[in-house]
Amino acid sequence: MKLLMVTTVAEYQKGVLKLFKEAGIEAFSTSEIDGYKSNDSLIATQSWFPSEKGGSESLLYFSFTKNKKIDEFFKLVEEYNKHLETDNPIRVVVVPVERAI
Repeated sequence: MKLLMVTTVAEYQKGVLKLFKEAGIEAFSTSEIDGYKSNDSLIATQSWFPSEKGGSESLLYFSFTKNKKIDEFFKLVEEYNKHLETDNPIRVVVVPVERAI
């Protein structure tokens, strides 16, 4: 078992959910996050007006899943990213799990 982590801009939510389904990953969690591309944008958001939002609306998905499903998910994401017209690809990482209960 490994921890699969996926980050993406919120616009791709439907696409990511479809990829999870196609890879057979049925159990996952998600969280809304703000995405930043450089330190300059982070510094610019630290203003006197905290209601101003500087980051991109993004999502973090994570799932404890098996290698076979992770391999399939990576293939699907690679194909999905080839057809994007923006410079915001879906990002995926895998973290080994040493122990779990």
